[in-house]
Amino acid sequence: MTWLVRALVLAVLLPVVLAGPQRAWAGAPTDQLRAQIDKAVKILDDPELKKDGRQRERRTAVREVANDIFDFSETAKRSLARHWTPRTQAERDEFVALFSDLLERSYIGKIELYGGEKIQFVGESIEGEGAVVRTKLLTKQGTEIPIDYRMLRRGDRWLVYDVVIEGVSLISNYRTQFNKIITTSSFQELMKKMRTKQEEFLGEEKPKRTSRQ
Repeated sequence: MTWLVRALVLAVLLPVVLAGPQRAWAGAPTDQLRAQIDKAVKILDDPELKKDGRQRERRTAVREVANDIFDFSETAKRSLARHWTPRTQAERDEFVALFSDLLERSYIGKIELYGGEKIQFVGESIEGEGAVVRTKLLTKQGTEIPIDYRMLRRGDRWLVYDVVIEGVSLISNYRTQFNKIITTSSFQELMKKMRTKQEEFLGEEKPKRTSRQ
């Protein structure tokens, strides 16, 4: 698993799967983030969705919650950075769609791999239309990993557009990777790589057929 995917799993799935009792921290961004996490916890704890053959249904439900937490379009735009402006609207639309799909599939597919950690909400700061919700991930070894969620107000909702883990931004990490591919090759090559990765994910998700003798 790449560092990027692992970081996203740690930042998003661990709070979702393993959130423990929280202190009552007041504030719209934190409250909304916690509410979505609680929703996901109910899905993942649902005994019916844990039954054989319902994995896809379970992941689809979690994915719907992720869509209520993240502003994937904003994450995509900021990750492309200076390469966003020259793109046509059609290119932007396809990039956002591919980016969002790949981001979701990357971490939702790893949902069963982690366990034992706890998450704590420790504070938030709001400035205009932006906010930062600060949390700590408590590992089994007793270490603390600071994870900050950068959020934007969209109407009456607060959505995450970036996650900063131990001072390292996911957007910055993506931006570096995307910029390298575009500058050494082309935007079209980046899109080709993303389409290929999407096809790989789709192939992995297809039900396995068993041959009968």
